[in-house]
Amino acid sequence: MKKLVLKILLYSVLLVISLEVLVRVFHLTKDYPVRYVDTYGVEKWMPNQSGFSVTGNRRQNFSEYHINTSGYNSYREFNPTQDKVELALVGDSFIEGFHQNYYNSIGAKIENQLKGIEVYEYGYAGYDLADQLHLIKQYKAQFDFIDYVFLGIKFENDLTRGEYHVVQDRMIFESPAYKALRQIKLVVYLQHIGFFDVPRAFAQNLFSEEQQSVSLIHPDKEKKRYNELETEYIANFESLVTNYGYDKNRFVLLLDASITPPTFLNYLDIHKFKFIDFGEAFKKSKTPTTLIYDKHWNNNARNIISKLISNYIIKHEQL
Repeated sequence: MKKLVLKILLYSVLLVISLEVLVRVFHLTKDYPVRYVDTYGVEKWMPNQSGFSVTGNRRQNFSEYHINTSGYNSYREFNPTQDKVELALVGDSFIEGFHQNYYNSIGAKIENQLKGIEVYEYGYAGYDLADQLHLIKQYKAQFDFIDYVFLGIKFENDLTRGEYHVVQDRMIFESPAYKALRQIKLVVYLQHIGFFDVPRAFAQNLFSEEQQSVSLIHPDKEKKRYNELETEYIANFESLVTNYGYDKNRFVLLLDASITPPTFLNYLDIHKFKFIDFGEAFKKSKTPTTLIYDKHWNNNARNIISKLISNYIIKHEQL
């Protein structure tokens, strides 16, 4: 019996080691760049990192990223000057573009369509409007040279707060414990494909102090709460643009009007905030606009976005 147990333990260790080697050799899981908060209180990626992003349990999507000296995934360095036409794309993981090779990003596509124009991509996973406007304010000297600034927002996610602060839930990933776990690629892979989701949920339900009963919310109460959130988010938008600055001449919001409340769209129109609606173009597309195992934009969607932005620049620059 003792020998049997020892053999099981030995084979288990060998199996884990073999799987670890397999995951590493075939690069089945993504690399994690290091994040930090700079001297201006802006959360971003540590400069000068490269690696690969993986989506799906069979490398469904495999792409290369490159963090430039400014701390963002980009094919170029950011060097705005007075004598060039430049535009900035600011936003979350959709702008960050880890799901596509960095040299085939939205910015690269725009530059291919508009010769002589430079595109700077300030994308970072999790950025909301507070993050974006704080970044622009802190790097005002740099952004003052940029002719057009496009800010990607989603109403339900990006207006939940009216002032900026560092999101500690993101920075916890740089703790020693998380860094150590990331060195075990097998664990990262299993977590990435949802292997631990069921046991984690079971443990939470088993050890929770009280079981929450499922109750139906009255439609009138649900509608009232939704209206309250709309009002709160619009108030947050007002607070952010007032406190952090917003240049209506140069800044353009990038949004999907089909999932944006009409009250907010009306507010933007009344107060003359410019925006590009990409929702209608996505709807008309005959091919999918998102990845299979991930709802981020695929290459088709990035082509659409780049075309919409290029057309906007052509119209205003009379190119």
